[in-house]
Order: sequence, then C-alpha cells, then structure tokens
Amino acid sequence: MKYIRNFCIIAHIDHGKSTLADRLLDFTGSVTEREKQDQLLDTMDLERERGITIKSHAIQMEYTYKGEHYILNLIDTPGHVDFSYEVSRSIAACEGALLIVDAAQSIQAQTISNLYLALENDLEIIPVLNKIDLPSANQEEVTDDIVDLLGCNPEEVIPASAKTGLGIEEILEAIIERIPPPKGNPNDSLQALIFDSVYNPFRGVETYFRVINGSIRKGQHIKFIATGKDYYADEVGTLKLKQVPKQEIKTGDVGYLITGIKDAREVKVGDTLTDAKNPTVNIIEGFEDVKPMVFAGIYPVDTDDYEELRASMEKLQLNDASLVFTPESSAALGFGFRCGFLGMLHLEIIQERLEREFDMTVITTVPNVSYHAFTNKNPDEIITVNNPSDLPDPSGLNRVEEPYIKASIITKSDYIGNVMSLCIEKRGQITNQNYLTPERVELNFDMPLAEIVFDFYDRLKTVSRGYASFDYHPIGMRASKLVRVDILLNAQPVDALSALIHADNAHTIGKKMCEKLRKLIPRQQFDIPIQAAIGAKIISRETIKALRKDVTAKCYGGDITRKRKLLEKQKKGKKRMRQVGNVEIPQSAFMAVLKLND
Repeated sequence: MKYIRNFCIIAHIDHGKSTLADRLLDFTGSVTEREKQDQLLDTMDLERERGITIKSHAIQMEYTYKGEHYILNLIDTPGHVDFSYEVSRSIAACEGALLIVDAAQSIQAQTISNLYLALENDLEIIPVLNKIDLPSANQEEVTDDIVDLLGCNPEEVIPASAKTGLGIEEILEAIIERIPPPKGNPNDSLQALIFDSVYNPFRGVETYFRVINGSIRKGQHIKFIATGKDYYADEVGTLKLKQVPKQEIKTGDVGYLITGIKDAREVKVGDTLTDAKNPTVNIIEGFEDVKPMVFAGIYPVDTDDYEELRASMEKLQLNDASLVFTPESSAALGFGFRCGFLGMLHLEIIQERLEREFDMTVITTVPNVSYHAFTNKNPDEIITVNNPSDLPDPSGLNRVEEPYIKASIITKSDYIGNVMSLCIEKRGQITNQNYLTPERVELNFDMPLAEIVFDFYDRLKTVSRGYASFDYHPIGMRASKLVRVDILLNAQPVDALSALIHADNAHTIGKKMCEKLRKLIPRQQFDIPIQAAIGAKIISRETIKALRKDVTAKCYGGDITRKRKLLEKQKKGKKRMRQVGNVEIPQSAFMAVLKLND
C-alpha cells in the first residue's frame, strides 16, 4: 500500500488539465508511440470537438522513483461548473489533488470552487503553475495569487508547461513525496466505493471502484449495499489505457468490475461494494444525491419510441449519474420525461449524446427551475412545481418561492460596471465586492436561479470580453412575485411553451415570445393567432397570415357579385379549416424561446 498514490487533477475550464494528463502518461511510459494523441483521456467525439472534458477518466501509471516502484492512479476531471458532480466523485476516491492554474489567466471562479471541494475531503493539494512558456504568462504575480489562496510557500508551487513537458518530473516527484499513501486494513472484510460506471452492450455494466478496506478477487460473491443485490465477480482488473484483468485488487487500489449486470438501475454511483458472506458494517459516507438545477422535458419525436428512449436514458444515467428523470406527459407532445440537469451545458450535452450514442431524435421543451407553491387553503403544505402547468389556480395561491443562488464572479476591474448592470437586470443583489489584486475583482450576488438558466453565462462572457469567470451554489428558497405566462396557438394553449416569469418582466417576455414564434412557425392555409396570456388576460398577440389562393383569377369581367360569392365561399372554408386545423410547431421554436435577446 505504501507504493500506491491516488490523485486527481482539478482546474478551471481550459487551464490545461487534459494536456498535463497526456504528458504524465508519456513520461511514465504508460502509452506507446502508436497510442499517443492529444487529449488521450477524452474518449468521446463530443469532448474532442468542443475541447472540454465531460467525463472523469481513471487511468493507472507506473513510475520508478529512487529505485522504488510506485503505482499512480490518476483521475482526470472536468472543469466546467455544470460537471462539478463528476469532480466531487473523483475527489472522494483520492488522497491528493493537482491544482492547476493557468499562468496567463490566473485564478478563476471554478479553481476556487474545486479547491474548496478538495479541502472538504482533506486532500493534499499540490499547486501547479501551467503554461509558463506563453509570452503572456505572468509567473511571479500568479504565484503570489496561489500563495494567498492556499497559504503555502512560493517554493511549493511547481512551474510547468504541459505543452513542452517542462516540470513534469518535478510534478511526479511531488505526487510521491507529498501525497500520503492510502489508509485501510487489508485484513478487514471488503469495503469499496463505486465512483463511476459505464454500459458496455456486450458485457453489461462495468463498475469502477476504489478499495477502502479488504480486497476483491475474481469469482468472489459480492454485494451492492444500496440495492441489496448480490453477484459473482466475473472479472476484476486495473484501468490502463485498455482494461487489464487481474486475480485480485487490494486495499487502496482503483479498478473495474464486471458482473454481467444488464439492468442499468442496479448500480448506484456512490454505493458501497462488500463481500456477500462477510459484509462490512460501515457504509461509506459523504456522497449526497445530486441536486438538479434546471428542468426540461425530453420527448421522442415519434411517440412509439418512448420505451426505447427510456432504455437509452437509463444507460446514459449510468455513465452520468447527475442526470435525473421521471416520466411525464404533455398534451402537445405526448409521453416523455421530465429531466433534471446541472445547467444548460449539461442539457445540451445530454441531448447531443442521446442523438449520437443512441440514435434518438428528441424534442426538448423550454428549460425551467423547480418552484415551491403555497395555497391559502393549506399555507404550510409545500407543492413542488417542476412544470409551469403544475402551478395551482392563481385565485387560491398564497405565495410562490423560487430557488436563489450565491453567484461568485471574478472579472477584470475594467468590466465591473457591465457585469453589475447585467446582474441587476437579472434581479441580482450585490452582497460583496472584493479586490483580489488591483486588476481583478470578485463580485458576489444573490440571484434567482431561473434568471441564470437561459443566456446568462453567454451574456456575461460578452460584456466582459471573455474575461469573467462564474461559479454558483444554492442558498435556499425565497418568496417572489411570479406569474405563469401561457402561449396560445389558434386559441389552444401549448403547455410545452408555458413559463413562470417574474411579474415585472411578464409583458416584455410575452411580447418577445409571440414575435419570435411568428417568425418560426410556418404559414398555413388559415390565419394563426399567437397569444401570450396570464390567466384569462391576453397580454400580447401576433398573427401569422394565411397562404391564400387567388380564387377570383378565373373571373373575367362580369358583375362584382360573382367575385364576392367566390370570396365568401373561400372565407367560410378558411373558418371551418381553422376550427379543425392543427398547427405543427418546429423544434427550433422550442429552443428559440431561450434566445429572446438575440
């Protein structure tokens, strides 16, 4: 055990985590020349295209230091705020973390957020100053920032460049010298933490775990504590670039397990693995259920694909435990699922993965957040409103509470005015302003979560020219003056387009939605009125004009009454058509409602 080191890499998005992981793999000889490629641990096409890490990836390296042979288990983590759940699971399986800071960009919001996560788990932090080869690198100043943040000595910060391979040897030395070996009792009964799982269509569910106490052998009779199911370990092994089967995985090590489980619901990430005959009494704690921030409906385009979509979502949930879903039905779209996501990027990635990995074409409704409603009849009973259509009748409504967040924004001092006016426009209240350096400021706001769901992050990047970084955490529910805005198409309400909006903004947003839909919905043979309504009161209206055939073209000369007769006949036909006519809403219309400011 004293020759094992488990560590993860944490950083803000785009500070060089994946490149540093590549260099560590090269330096320890874990990959051959043929296998080398950039972003080696990012296995999804989507991760390569966007240049971001979406999934945590575990890999084992071997390194000889001062004549001793060490095993290093690395878990590479995502950097975007939407995937912080992945980071928290990786941190739970480690004893140390490399904290990477970009020498050109200095400390960003997600750096601080991930650092606190690591400190809560008592991890040994090794600060690394990356990208020192860049002409814009500001080595001394950023080193001082790291020293202020961590309270360490300047000598402890390792200057490195993942691109050129500078400082990689020092990082490996620091991992071995500073990170403690795993603790645990090899003679106890098996106790292992499941930190990830993937679905393999040929072999069933593959479970990734870290052994805390005892050991796991091939063929052993094992049990999952949360689900209470027991299986035989068909194969256990360690995670190199490819899986390497072993006879036994011992205390402190990280490995994978294949038991032939075919049902995705039988494996819970954060669960404890133990021996079926001699189970452990201690369940591993510290894993909370994920709290989704954004809710949206996902529906199959063809209603017959509902069961197939369910199976796809369950397989996807295995690989991404932060996805939460429950069945729901909509009058406009049929049967589908109400899904909870950690943010808008997460929603976008899930939608894309469903289409790429499972060939499912889906319709996504307008994202919203979860509200609490209270009625006059029973003011203490909380009614959870995930969908605007669940809101009780306004006449009996006592109050509605919405979730608030504490937002932390780090930006250059030149952009304070722009950032403040954006946050105030989004109903934010400033709580703190702190100069980290004369150039960089941290602003704290209390804001409603619903306001940051749509386009806040994009607009923040625009007003700060890409310099601001953003992180948030929930602080509870607060009462707000909210109303439900319904969209009526041809006098029929479309539940998938309803939204709960603050009363002050309802008129403006209702008007913008109607204008946007008028451009996107194709013209029909009859006039289509688009209306926005609060309860029975119409607040805005647009009309899509009918496509008309010139029925009077065949009349040459003669009395006007002939033309009038034909026009009246056409008018009656149009009226009848409007009563029975259905309006098809394109997918682009559902998504366009989010981009009202474009």
